[in-house]
Amino acid sequence: MNKQAFIQIKDITKTFGSVVANKDISLTVYKGEIHALLGENGSGKSTLMNVLSGIYSPDSGSIFIDGKEVRFSSPKDSIELGIGMIHQHFKLVDVFTAKENIIAGQSGSFFVGSKKLSKQIKQISEKFGLDIDPDKKIYNMSVGEKQTVEILKVLYRGANILILDEPTAVLTPLEVEKLFKIMKNMKEAGCAVIIITHKMHEVMEISDRITVLRKGETIGTVDKKDTTPKQLTEMMVGRHIDLSIKRVETTGKEPILKVQNLTVLDEEKVKALNDVSFELSKGEILGVAGVAGSGQKELCEAIAGLYPVADGNILYEGEDIVGKNPREIIKKGISMSFIPEDRLGMGLVASMDMVDNLILKDYQNQKGLLIDRAPVKQKAEMLIKKLDIRTPGIHHPVKQLSGGNIQKVLLGREIESNPHLLITAYPVRGLDIGASYTIYDLLNEQKAKDVAILYIGEDLDVLLELCDRIMVLCDGKLIGIVDAKTATKEQLGLMMAGEEMEQEKGVESVV
Repeated sequence: MNKQAFIQIKDITKTFGSVVANKDISLTVYKGEIHALLGENGSGKSTLMNVLSGIYSPDSGSIFIDGKEVRFSSPKDSIELGIGMIHQHFKLVDVFTAKENIIAGQSGSFFVGSKKLSKQIKQISEKFGLDIDPDKKIYNMSVGEKQTVEILKVLYRGANILILDEPTAVLTPLEVEKLFKIMKNMKEAGCAVIIITHKMHEVMEISDRITVLRKGETIGTVDKKDTTPKQLTEMMVGRHIDLSIKRVETTGKEPILKVQNLTVLDEEKVKALNDVSFELSKGEILGVAGVAGSGQKELCEAIAGLYPVADGNILYEGEDIVGKNPREIIKKGISMSFIPEDRLGMGLVASMDMVDNLILKDYQNQKGLLIDRAPVKQKAEMLIKKLDIRTPGIHHPVKQLSGGNIQKVLLGREIESNPHLLITAYPVRGLDIGASYTIYDLLNEQKAKDVAILYIGEDLDVLLELCDRIMVLCDGKLIGIVDAKTATKEQLGLMMAGEEMEQEKGVESVV
């Protein structure tokens, strides 16, 4: 590796009021290096990268690019110095083509000829191994294609330092493979790549060196070849964590939920779910795998009574609950807890505190006109201790908590309602490794109590370790259901791409 320092961050401190997000952090990234940034939620990773990309100004400290000290007053300054950041949520205009998005917002871009622009994009694409149709509309693209456009966008603007924030969160294994190939091509071209991720196996696969942050401070930088996932985890959290997910064996195999020929339509009357059938038993975790937008969200919401059903049946303990709203489902005595994908949009009221968000779940069960808040306060205090929720207090607005703590509040509230069926969509998305394993343990505790769990996840390693069976959706269709004990990531990846597997390979019939 060329040991020429491309980026040097020295003693950066950034505070927000009384909160110290970064404290005297130092980091060096070399040319031709893929550098991973690890740390728990709230450790200061994103803040540090936002300082490097010009979104925040540091309170103190220095940044050097190629040996020269630089100061950023806006993201435009960092872009001009060759720094490009790809955020988790893409900043693309859906009705524009890839080409139009690439030049959007650049001075003089209106006068760039279409042929000349296509030629420039083609040259960049060939150099870094990017495969994209410049004239394809964003709304017709897969998640992986959209990410490729974001990368092309910053490369077109001359970026040779690329920052990727949780880049694989919603990608298929095939798309992750393509992304890693692009990153390696950039490394070989002498670029510097910084990746923020919580997925330890990806860190060990793609990075050259790893810097670990904890509570806003630098714990250390190590070469990948000199460390292990266990050592990195202990650096992150400051204590030992068992990285194995134990699959709990249960005796309850009685079906509690039967979904028969379920079809739902989206707003444009297109089938978001197309003739989906499956069963879920007590004491079972049934995983759901699929690329983003394959019908996972609609499946969750249809079962929970939040999404209209065009055709089919949803039988809960033999009773069809299609057409009933969530309140009617609860009044029927059906105990069903739902953890949505959008935890602050649908799961919790952001401006409310923990106590009020807990009250939302069970106020209908309280008798009389006045709500007794005392038991709810006790429950909030108990959840803080049980789940290690880091909050100034039970009356602190949940929107001011970190993502991991918000998720713990939501999961804790749902589990404390003693459900028989738990529907959970991406419960650990964006969470650090410590918080993630706490949630896996909570789900296993519920499984041991014979709770049936529908688990929609994106990390195939976790699905294979945690679940009993995994069903795969692609474009709203059920491709197949596999036994998690015998399935492989490669098999799931092919199914997620729409390839139906032979039954003798361990795939249940979906007829």
